[in-house]
Amino acid sequence: MIPTEDASARKREIEEKLKQEQETLSFIRENLEKSDQLTKGMVSILSSFESRLMALENSIIPVHKQTENLQRLQENVDKTLFCLDHVISYYHVAKDTDKIIKEGPTGRLNEYLACIAKIQKAVEYFQDNNPDSPELNTVKVRFEKGKEQLEAEFRALLTRYSKAVPPVLILDAIGGDEELEGEVTLEHLPEAVLQDVICIAGWLVEYGRNQDFMNVYFQIRSSQLDRSIKGLKEHFRKNSASSALLYSPAVQTKRKDTPTKKVPKRPGTIRKAQNLLKQYSQHGLDGKKASNLTPLEGYDHEPRGVKHLSDALSDKHGASAGKDDVMDVEIDSYIHCISAFVKLAQSEYALLTEIIPEHHQKKTFDSLIQEALDNLMLDGDNIVAAARRAIMRHDYSAVLTIFPILRHLKHTKPDFDTTLQGTAASTKNKLPTLITSMETTGAKALEEFADSIKNDPDKEYNMPKDGTVHELTSNAILFLQQLLDFQETAGAMLASQVLGDTYNIPLDPRETSSSASSYSSEFSRRLLSTYICKVLGNLQLNLLSKSKVYEDQALSAIFLHNNYNYILKSLEKSELIQLVAVTQKKAESSYRELIQQQIQTYQRSWVKVTDHLTERNMPALQPGVKLKDKERQVIKDKFKGFNDGLEELCKIQKVWAIPDKEQRDAIRHAQKKLISDAYSHFLHRCANISFTKNPEKYYKYTPEEVEIMIDKLFDTSA
Repeated sequence: MIPTEDASARKREIEEKLKQEQETLSFIRENLEKSDQLTKGMVSILSSFESRLMALENSIIPVHKQTENLQRLQENVDKTLFCLDHVISYYHVAKDTDKIIKEGPTGRLNEYLACIAKIQKAVEYFQDNNPDSPELNTVKVRFEKGKEQLEAEFRALLTRYSKAVPPVLILDAIGGDEELEGEVTLEHLPEAVLQDVICIAGWLVEYGRNQDFMNVYFQIRSSQLDRSIKGLKEHFRKNSASSALLYSPAVQTKRKDTPTKKVPKRPGTIRKAQNLLKQYSQHGLDGKKASNLTPLEGYDHEPRGVKHLSDALSDKHGASAGKDDVMDVEIDSYIHCISAFVKLAQSEYALLTEIIPEHHQKKTFDSLIQEALDNLMLDGDNIVAAARRAIMRHDYSAVLTIFPILRHLKHTKPDFDTTLQGTAASTKNKLPTLITSMETTGAKALEEFADSIKNDPDKEYNMPKDGTVHELTSNAILFLQQLLDFQETAGAMLASQVLGDTYNIPLDPRETSSSASSYSSEFSRRLLSTYICKVLGNLQLNLLSKSKVYEDQALSAIFLHNNYNYILKSLEKSELIQLVAVTQKKAESSYRELIQQQIQTYQRSWVKVTDHLTERNMPALQPGVKLKDKERQVIKDKFKGFNDGLEELCKIQKVWAIPDKEQRDAIRHAQKKLISDAYSHFLHRCANISFTKNPEKYYKYTPEEVEIMIDKLFDTSA
């Protein structure tokens, strides 16, 4: 059972909570009623606002639509007016642009092009909208007139400002002057003019639909290129009077802002050899001219009766020497013109790429260079033709004019090929064709020269009376010495004709390629060495044959000695000996043996003198013993034979020549020792022997006097 007090308390607690809950419920009911009232009021307000909006919309939308229609109408009116103005302007284009078109684009190119653009738009409008209107023909005529004016302006600008490049500037560009800083730039057109030309060319390509201006361009620039090269040629001709160097006219004043160029001449040895070889071709094979000796180290005088080369040239070949000077200038001129063409063509191509559309550049460039290139090739062909004619006349010096040109052409060929890249095959092949022609002609000259050395006739009146060096020898050596400056060129020249079979030189596959001109330098060197040995071999055989013309075997020996010694000294002095040694290792020792053999042959000429001093038929000589008449006569005959033989040989050999001082002294010394020793021994045996009442008649010379007489041998100054 729950206690009564606890139940009462629990009841009161529950009643209080109930009372509180009832109060809360009453409060919620009151708030709900208020909320309902507020909701009804809000709904009433919103309903009123909606009705008002609907009323406003119904009144505004018609106004908006009406305004929009009015705006659209206004825009259409404006567009119509604008189109009308635009269309009307096309009808006035011809009139508005008439003055500018008539006056032309000179000095106002941008304004002129703007007028042309207006005319072009008018043409397009009438073609699209009213192709039958007379206005279309009017603007078409005006457009064509404007295009013609632009073409004329293009031609006029190029013609007026395209000038031949001055020779001085060309020489600076191809050679570079040490006093000038940087590379010389060739400016063909002023910058402002160039920009106008580029602009006109661009318009003609894009709007004019015209390619005729490209023909105009290459014709004008081609003429200037050719004139530039011809001007360089003329510069060489005008300055050919200069003895050592060719200068531009501005050299004498030598201003810093004036480019100058010294033009190197070809080696003087070439001209010297040409002169000698001309003499040889004119007088050496069948002429009556005495021999010439080119001084070498150890050669202290010329043979008696022979003028020095310079005197001979001035006396009999002055005109020829002058002609050679002209030829030197022509060769120098041609070499420089080749380099000038490459430099100018490269410069022209750089200019052309700024003006001519890319897909037309190679063709236009090909046409542009044709005239100048053809003239250069024609000059080269003329040089080859002249060389061929000279070779037919046995003037082998002509090949020396080809060597420097051929070497330069080969050196320049890579630049040529690069410059002509993209041109027609016929254009690219012009230089290789000229090179092949020169190689063929040069190889023919080399072969014929070798044959001429072998076949030079043995004519008595053409032999040196004093046994000195024959002009055939000096000419052959001089010719070979020139090959040293052009070893690669000469070797390749021979190799190009596949002369390996001729010289029995086996071809190594590693040394050749599919092209005959691609022989290795080592093979070409061996081929050139073999050729030089062939010439020397032919020369040796010919000299041996010529020596037989002399009736005196001793003079024949002196002649061969002098020539062999001259050949050896010439080989040793130059690089020829190294070149010969490529295929003939013992060439030097062989010549020394030949020289020694001739010295021995010469020494045998004194046997008829020394024979009288021998013991043969000599009576037994005893001091105080009286000789029989026959014995006395034997001794007298020996003295007389010695004296007469000595005088005769000294008289004859005194006028012979041994130009090499070292050889001359050695031969004299050997003879002095041989004769003096034998004579002294003979005098010693005959001492204190009475075989004559007139001893002074037989004792004509002392050993010292005999030596003095021998010392005067080969003394051409006596």
